[in-house]
Amino acid sequence: QVQLVESGGGLVQAGGSLRLSCAASGRTGSIYVVGWFRWAPGKERELVSAITWSGDRTYYADSVKGRFAISRDNAKNMVYLQVNSLKPEDTAVYYCAASRQHLSSGSAVASLGQYDYWGPGTQVTVSS
Repeated sequence: QVQLVESGGGLVQAGGSLRLSCAASGRTGSIYVVGWFRWAPGKERELVSAITWSGDRTYYADSVKGRFAISRDNAKNMVYLQVNSLKPEDTAVYYCAASRQHLSSGSAVASLGQYDYWGPGTQVTVSS
């Protein structure tokens, strides 16, 4: 089993930044990829960004490219999402999720069903 806990969310003005953190514990050696998803009211949960546990590949949704940056620190079992130039439409609950699957395509990485473990989420609210 793998446990995930997010932190770093909050209320920020448009144009501001936050650093979201995902702490992983348990059998982290089984993780292949960690994704950050978000879920806004009235919308479907969507992938924002993902990174392989080895760090050799990253993925970004078109809507956040150039504004968000994902990174990981394997020694600390942490995955980070730096979110910059925030917009009101970025308001959502942000979740990190871990998959044991060797996901090799963007569509697979973006698929919620491919993830085995989920954190409880952290709220990000961007005011205009």
